[in-house]
Amino acid sequence: MDNLGAQRIRLLLQSVEHPQLIFRLERYELESIHGIGPKTADEVLAFNEWEEVDRILEKTKQTGAEIMTYWDADYPDLLREIYDPPLMLWIKGERAALDTDSISIVGTRRVGDYGRKMARKFAEELVEHNLTIISGLAYGVDGVAHQATVEAGGKTVAVLGSGIDWIYPSDHKGLASRIVETGGAVISEFPLGTAPEMGNFPVRNRIVSGLSLGTLVVASGLEGGSMITAKSALDQNREVFVVPHPVGHVNAPGCNSLIKRGMGKLVQNVEDILAEVAIHIDLKKEKSENDRPQRSPKWKSMELDELSVQICEKLDKEPLHIDYLAEQLEVSTHELMPKLLELEMEGCIRQTAGKNFEVL
Repeated sequence: MDNLGAQRIRLLLQSVEHPQLIFRLERYELESIHGIGPKTADEVLAFNEWEEVDRILEKTKQTGAEIMTYWDADYPDLLREIYDPPLMLWIKGERAALDTDSISIVGTRRVGDYGRKMARKFAEELVEHNLTIISGLAYGVDGVAHQATVEAGGKTVAVLGSGIDWIYPSDHKGLASRIVETGGAVISEFPLGTAPEMGNFPVRNRIVSGLSLGTLVVASGLEGGSMITAKSALDQNREVFVVPHPVGHVNAPGCNSLIKRGMGKLVQNVEDILAEVAIHIDLKKEKSENDRPQRSPKWKSMELDELSVQICEKLDKEPLHIDYLAEQLEVSTHELMPKLLELEMEGCIRQTAGKNFEVL
């Protein structure tokens, strides 16, 4: 389906109670969905590749993996909050490892002795505080962080830039197996058989930061994957931590530049990280403790204007990003924002990371 991207899939799924119902919709019903035009409707109506779907499911099983979708109850909360969460993830290992308190550790492949020492030090100490380590299984910092976590008895999640059946680099196949064996997970949003192409890695970096409360940049030049991950973290309203480097060091430019521009917090020990993420962990615990029989939402007992009611009704079904909410209500974000702020001040809704909103 060339015309059916992730955003249109979300629009379709938001219009039905179950994904299977999409293929039972009539043409006029499909075209009545905002953002779904005649071409997309044609593709949905003409779809008849169920044998291929069955083949993918069977191959996934043979690979020793399983599929998690955005609509599964155990889809990680933090990842759900980002602007463009993956709709599907192939997983080897423990699904639950994705929804734990996590810090991502990233850095260059040409890490050097200092970077290796720092990656290992922070990984081991974060594990001592029951934090999961997220990284990309690459050479250098990624590999050191994963390995140190496994050896320290912690959990780690490796996010691939290839299909789940194509471990890259191949030298890390053994490490990937140990990650799974020790309660962690290896994951990918790319279909089975996807090669580790250059363009995949910047895309996967948003998942590395998206799964994490914060991203620790251990070593980096002015460009590269680590800087992309740091920017993704900032865009997702997540913390960025940076290990400083001596002036003139090969990995100083990127790290020191992040600190200089106020794009990351200089960290010298694990306490510098814990001080920033502790509040997020406490809020998560508080939310978990409060997940008991729900009282009626506050907005239902208030006299609200029509648009405010429509906003609350949409958010009552699921948290939504402001852009998606605007699309569903067919209003501009400029018109929507004052209402959202008003409802937030009234205690009816609240804003979470990444400009997402949910009812209280």
